Amino acid sequence: MNIFAYAFVYRSEEQNQLQLVEREEIDEDEELFEAIDKLTSHGINAGDVKKLQDAGIYTCNGLMMHTKKSLTGIKGLSEAKVDKICEAAEKLVNYGYITGSDCLLRRKAVVRITTGSQALDELLGGGIETLQITEAFGEFRSGKTQLAHTLCVTTQLPTSMKGGNGKVAYIDTEGTFRPDRIVPIAERFGMDAGAVLDNIIYARAYTYEHQYNLLLGLAAKMSEEPFRLLIVDSVIALFRVDFTGRGELAERQQKLAQMLSRLTKIAEEFNVSVYMTNQVIADPGGGVFISDPKKPAGGHVLAHAATVRLMFRKGKGEQRVCKVFDAPNLPESEAISLQTITPGGIADAKD
Repeated sequence: MNIFAYAFVYRSEEQNQLQLVEREEIDEDEELFEAIDKLTSHGINAGDVKKLQDAGIYTCNGLMMHTKKSLTGIKGLSEAKVDKICEAAEKLVNYGYITGSDCLLRRKAVVRITTGSQALDELLGGGIETLQITEAFGEFRSGKTQLAHTLCVTTQLPTSMKGGNGKVAYIDTEGTFRPDRIVPIAERFGMDAGAVLDNIIYARAYTYEHQYNLLLGLAAKMSEEPFRLLIVDSVIALFRVDFTGRGELAERQQKLAQMLSRLTKIAEEFNVSVYMTNQVIADPGGGVFISDPKKPAGGHVLAHAATVRLMFRKGKGEQRVCKVFDAPNLPESEAISLQTITPGGIADAKD
């Protein structure tokens, strides 16, 4: 078992003193996925397993999410080898039919991570969920990145404090990540800022290809360490730069779909929450009766990939309004006010 233990500091409400708590990876994490190394015990050559790892496949669960066509594209793997590998993987993981009761039991593995705002948590049914993609869209300075920074901290809280008890991966496409912003948020939750920053891995992406390659490299890290959150801020920015005009729109949407598919697989393979921000575009067909004719970028491809879609907009002063735009299990058109521009990150608005 891969033990995850590091110092977590919080303030005792009764004594108001700093206490040190050792955090360990929960035992249930071992059952989330089967390591690709286990294929060797089912007759697969260690050299072939290494080729899979070099291609970014580190679990049998992840292997079953690839088509045989993509697997045969890996150098050194023939169709016969791929068939044998897939047969062995099917013995380790069940990707067939299960009952609704079994599906309900699997849903117990879902972790809900607090946003730092009680009102927003209630709107989301407890917080940002793992095993799914949560998209936040809105115009600039509407609170999307502020929520991302707050989640960087709350994800590391113990589950008893509505946290995720895990690490964070942050892919930044717009250059908006600020580690100094993490410090006051960590202090708000009584956590050691240095330890919090050490448990965030960060990468700055400059092209859509670079962004996709960074996702491929995450599998190795997530198979070894307990991650609970992946942030992509923002998912669409580089695609809008690297593809121009209607002539490249079809190719852009295809590449975007491939990246979103990868995000979905990461969420389900490693039981992490994927939080991605999205930009908005003007909607000329919005009509004269719509006061704010903007819609999320990315079209239907992005809309179908996101499990929960949140719309952020500016309110009075520093207040921000969040609305559930689309979700399979949450009521639509509920809005709340948030006080986002605070030293401690996302918080409830004061009356």
